[in-house]
Amino acid sequence: MKIASHILVFTLLGASLGSCSNADKTAGSPDGSGPVKTEANTAYRTPSINGSVPRNPDMSLSANFSKKAGVTFSRVSVNDKYVALTFDDGPHPQNTPRLLDILRARNIKATFYVVGRNVDLYPAIARRIVAEGHEIGNHTYTHGNMTKMSDAKVRKELDTTRDSIARAAGVKPRTMRPPYGALLQSQRSWIHSEYGYPTIMWAVDPKDWQRPGPSVVTSRILAGTTPGAIVLAHDLHAPTVTAMPATCDGLLKKGYKFVTVSQLLAMKSDEVPAQAAAGSAP
Repeated sequence: MKIASHILVFTLLGASLGSCSNADKTAGSPDGSGPVKTEANTAYRTPSINGSVPRNPDMSLSANFSKKAGVTFSRVSVNDKYVALTFDDGPHPQNTPRLLDILRARNIKATFYVVGRNVDLYPAIARRIVAEGHEIGNHTYTHGNMTKMSDAKVRKELDTTRDSIARAAGVKPRTMRPPYGALLQSQRSWIHSEYGYPTIMWAVDPKDWQRPGPSVVTSRILAGTTPGAIVLAHDLHAPTVTAMPATCDGLLKKGYKFVTVSQLLAMKSDEVPAQAAAGSAP
């Protein structure tokens, strides 16, 4: 029993250290007899940036899009250089906090399509996402292929994730993104009718899941982004997060303004033809 308890303590300690990108060092005791426990740093602040970075402007924009706006979106017709940056598959214990630091330094608000089981593992990160003004969307609980699921299974995936987000962060998602972009048109329609979720696809895909390297991710996003685009990325992958400072700075220097997906959808004019806003699954 004593051995088992020691193993449990070691496992919990290892998990704690493994989940921190900037773990506190253990301080030595005054008499040098051994390590002593350090207090948690509850007053953590994002480290200051060496040198200046471009800053997304402060904007007071509505996020109240109409359910009539459409069922599927990969982009929105807009009257200025607005773009929505989205991140899939988190929260991740190291990558997501690092990404949030990067976005915070630039006053950028993004949309995170989270996997429900990851929210349950890292609820504090989900809370931080919302606390810093970002949007959270539904990306299912297990990240399975929804085209191969029954309607009952799809509902369970969406419901469980919605409840996990609400429990962790106190908000409910307003949009959804299917894993792999795989969702039948009939599924998109009934999900939109039943949940009010538009299916959010993307206009720019840097294929960061192939791990091409940070510079390639940056160049692909900078080359492919146009006004009204929804940009796909994954905070699951460390190289993608490494690419974000140059990516965000490059877009800001081109005059782009970052908004959440809901803010982008709220810009959609009723006069824009449906086919201009609707995207198709890749």
